Amino acid sequence: MNIVLIGYRGTGKSTVAAILASRLSWQTISTDEEIIRQAQLSIPDIVARFGWDHFRNLESEVCRSLSERDHLVIDTGGGVIVKPENVEALKPKGLFFWLTATVPIIIQRIGGNTQRPPLKGGKTFTEEIEEVLREREPTYAAAADYVLATDCVPPEQIADQVLGHLSSHQRSER
Repeated sequence: MNIVLIGYRGTGKSTVAAILASRLSWQTISTDEEIIRQAQLSIPDIVARFGWDHFRNLESEVCRSLSERDHLVIDTGGGVIVKPENVEALKPKGLFFWLTATVPIIIQRIGGNTQRPPLKGGKTFTEEIEEVLREREPTYAAAADYVLATDCVPPEQIADQVLGHLSSHQRSER
C-alpha cells in the first residue's frame, strides 16, 4: 500500500508527505524531484528545452517505476493526473488523497516560487491558476479516494486525517 498525494501546487502535498513518511517510517518520493534527478535538469530547463509533453512523458516513466513499490508516500506533481496512465499505474497499490486549497491560499503559498514555468501563455498568475484548476478538478475528483481541504488546517492535522483514512481503509480490506 502507498499513499499518493495529488492536487495543485501549493496545496501542501510536500509538507504533508514529509510528516506522513516520518510518522509511518515510509519513504517519501517526490515525482518532480525524481524527474529532476533522472533528467539532471530543473523543470523549467526540461520544459524550455523539450516542452511540456516531454516532461509529462518523464513523469509517466516515474509513475510506472513506482507502481510496484510498497510503503511509499508519493508526493506527485500537480499535473500527474493529466495523463490517465499515471493514475492507472499508481492506483492498484495507492490510496489517493486529493489535497485542495482555494486560489487565494494557493497564490499566498506559491507566489514567489519560480520552479515551474507557466502552463498557459498570456495569462496572469491568478488567471492561470483558476483556469488550470477548472480544467483539472474533474480529473482530480475522479482519481481521488479522499478529498482533504488544506486552507486553514495545519499540515499535521491533514496528516492525521490521511492516517485516519488509511487505517479505516486497511481495516475494511481485512
